[in-house]
Amino acid sequence: MESPTATELALPGLEARVVTDPSPQHFIERGPLKRLMVFAGRSHPDLAQEIAEKLGVELGDVELETFSNGETYCRYLESIRGADVFIVQTGVGDVDRNLMELVFMIQAAKLASAKRITAVVPLFPYARQDRKAKPREPISARLVADMIQLAGADRVLTMDLHAGQIQGFFTIPVDHMTAQPLFARHFRDLGLTGPGVVSVAPDEGRAKVAVRFANMIEGDFAIMHKTRPARDQAEITEVTGKVRDKVAIVGDDVIMTGGTLIANVHALLGQGAREVYVYATHGVFCGGALAKFHDAPIEGIVITDTVPVNRLEAPPNLTVLPVAGLLAETIMNVFADDSVSAIFGGENQLF
Repeated sequence: MESPTATELALPGLEARVVTDPSPQHFIERGPLKRLMVFAGRSHPDLAQEIAEKLGVELGDVELETFSNGETYCRYLESIRGADVFIVQTGVGDVDRNLMELVFMIQAAKLASAKRITAVVPLFPYARQDRKAKPREPISARLVADMIQLAGADRVLTMDLHAGQIQGFFTIPVDHMTAQPLFARHFRDLGLTGPGVVSVAPDEGRAKVAVRFANMIEGDFAIMHKTRPARDQAEITEVTGKVRDKVAIVGDDVIMTGGTLIANVHALLGQGAREVYVYATHGVFCGGALAKFHDAPIEGIVITDTVPVNRLEAPPNLTVLPVAGLLAETIMNVFADDSVSAIFGGENQLF
């Protein structure tokens, strides 16, 4: 009787396998490789919808609810496992509620096994509280950054931060976008370019940004010096630079109550400026600020739609530039692992 062979003695499931290509590879290919999904918080659904349309996708289904005791509930209504998730939520309106909603959406996506989570926050909340200006104050912007990271975000997309050091509050990548090219194109289309136009920094912190904007419109540069007797109030003490008989363009990152910006306008007109235009990326206009601009001696006000704007209360000289295309292009570059700074010609680090 012949002895059984090794093959015959092999246990089920342990049979010898034929390897056609014994050389190892550096990766295992499996499809689909990537999946982009966009979800919207309740702070600015119109902007999120426009971004999705630019990307050619539909907004993802997510249930967001506020209970009677004020707590926020979040649940994704479709599978996001392995997806590249972008959550659009801007820091406006009920800022605290929207911030908590953002971190809940981030953590829910993390627990639902999303491959990568990107928080798209055009207006970063608490950005103006980026340092200790007085004793016993919090650095609120740093705490917000910690919350977003702890919730599980892998990266952040934001636009025209109030201060550059906020990027350093994060240990995850921060893609900083800017609306400066949009504003420059708008004013050039109006014919406001050349030595007869001066780019004005409203304070020392915006000086570098104003210099770059002056280069974009081929104009001159000036800077205003101010003091703050109280929060959201400003007094202009001096204007450095030639503004007499010129068209002055004052740029800032955000308009809150409008008091500082209107004080800037009166100071420039008092120094002999022929006309004054103002622009800001984030037109928050809180506390009935839009009403102040109806009678203000401003030739034109230009903002973007990073935050919702009540068009019914807006003055007739207000222009709103759309940013959905810029945001969509940035999101697509992040999704494709392409350069974000290339969209802005490497000029997105303003500070």
